[in-house]
Amino acid sequence: MFYVKTVPALKRARADIHFKRLVLNRAVRCTVTSSSTAQTEHDGVRSRGGSECPGLSGRGGRRREGTAAAAANEISVDFEQTREAYKSKDSLELLRSLVVFKLCSYDFLVDKNKEVMDLAKKILGQKTFDQFMKMTFYGQFVAGEDHNDIKPLIQKNHSYGVGSVLDYSVEEDISQEEAERKEMDSCVSAAEKENIGKDHRERKYQAHKQFSDRRGGVTGARTYFYADEAKCDQHMETFIKCIKASGGSSMDGFSAIKMTALGRPQFLLQFSEVLVKWRRFFTFLASQQGKDGLEALEQRLELTQLQEFMTKLGANGDFYGWFTGRKEDSTGCIDMLDWNSLIDDRTKISDLLVVPNVELGKLEPLLGKFTVEEEQQMKRMLQRVDVLAKHALESGVRLMVDAEQTYFQPAISRLTLEMQRTYNGEKPVIFNTYQCYLKETYDNVTMDVELSRREGWHFAAKLVRGAYMYQERERAKEIGYEDPINPDYESTNRMYHRMNELGLIPTENKVYFGQLLGMCDQISFPLGQAGFPVYKYVPYGPVNEVMPYLSRRAQENRGFMKGAQKERELLWKELKRRLASGELLYKPVY
Repeated sequence: MFYVKTVPALKRARADIHFKRLVLNRAVRCTVTSSSTAQTEHDGVRSRGGSECPGLSGRGGRRREGTAAAAANEISVDFEQTREAYKSKDSLELLRSLVVFKLCSYDFLVDKNKEVMDLAKKILGQKTFDQFMKMTFYGQFVAGEDHNDIKPLIQKNHSYGVGSVLDYSVEEDISQEEAERKEMDSCVSAAEKENIGKDHRERKYQAHKQFSDRRGGVTGARTYFYADEAKCDQHMETFIKCIKASGGSSMDGFSAIKMTALGRPQFLLQFSEVLVKWRRFFTFLASQQGKDGLEALEQRLELTQLQEFMTKLGANGDFYGWFTGRKEDSTGCIDMLDWNSLIDDRTKISDLLVVPNVELGKLEPLLGKFTVEEEQQMKRMLQRVDVLAKHALESGVRLMVDAEQTYFQPAISRLTLEMQRTYNGEKPVIFNTYQCYLKETYDNVTMDVELSRREGWHFAAKLVRGAYMYQERERAKEIGYEDPINPDYESTNRMYHRMNELGLIPTENKVYFGQLLGMCDQISFPLGQAGFPVYKYVPYGPVNEVMPYLSRRAQENRGFMKGAQKERELLWKELKRRLASGELLYKPVY
């Protein structure tokens, strides 16, 4: 997970755009020096579209000459020094890690983890079972039950150079049948139910029963299903508590939220379809002017040619006037950002859901009609998001909006961008998430960076590899649309670019690393103690309510757990060192 921040464009006369990246992965393997390539599981970030990024030269990611001096300062982090890597842990914590990692490597226990836990609960009773879990799996991967419980761990990690991204990880434990019912009920509008097949909706942006349980094939991401508006209000209150807990625990904390927890997903599906159709129509028009094959921000439409082409198609609208009437200094050309601005100023929320009609030369609704309740549900979702942004700003907490499936994501990104416009004027508060396994990610990032530069607000982002690959590919294949995922691992890597090529050093605080709590401590803490900004993604919540989360994480991460041999070897090495040196009773000091 990365995040990227830019200073406002209006202040760029004497300042470059600063890039900050927060990397979240499970098994980073790296030796970081500023004079050689950093070997990591993920590559870095690159940007263009008018943004200045130290060490970059366009999409190729070549180093500029000015970065040589910065690269001369050698940085060395030795991940084999177990004494330093585990100095924040006592020996019982090391032993617990060994036991948990070993147990998670057995397929039988992972496959039957729910049955095993249910049996243990019957034998031990709820209270003893909770204590047992806190001593083992829960204690390894979860910080505590509430904001008071998590403070000691957060403060200890902070004293060893590791910050926190808080995530209230209570996950609804419902059957597949109930999940499918809730999804189908909440993703179909009243108009669609009355006029099945009459509205020209794309299949990708419609609910399909075989994929309505969105938990399947997902790695490391929580899933919310819409029940009613009261439940969405409960989710909002939970997020507010998480924001306040983050603000009360540290001075530089993060909190994560999910848009699907805050409203009816029907709106996200419909708005996503609108946004994609707008972009697709622009790309089609650009191809008619010989601009196909260019990167998104390099495609520009000449308005005179646009009017001529649309007239030849039989359209009777004043397309030239769509834009020249909005821009006093019109140059006669528009790019994708100008094109998208056509739907910026709509006050009634259902008016956002309009698409260009080429034949009529006007905008028309995606659906025939919206009920009053649907209009209110859309409005309440936006209001909840706004409430959370205000609480984050007041609490001094940075708010990360998690990425979700591609049929929701265009709307999620657009709504997050609107929050950034409002709240990122003075400093980065709202962080969007970009999934780098998607083919369109590079263009999305560059366009949003350019928009922030033009409008003068801080662009802030988290770059992740992505959590829905298997689900996305299967859904695309079965329903019949293009696979949105990059074809191979190297294609995803090309979305990134390594830290040393930027000529960055730890004290600049421009590169943030992070891992999940309970994993890869031998990476996190050496980096933190070497001066790098490092964060742990910190789940918390009551034992009984977090168990569905832990159960899913065990199943999803079985491959990593089996491959954690190196981490187990380092844990054994440190335990044997402490035993030989008489430090078995070592206690961290902070």
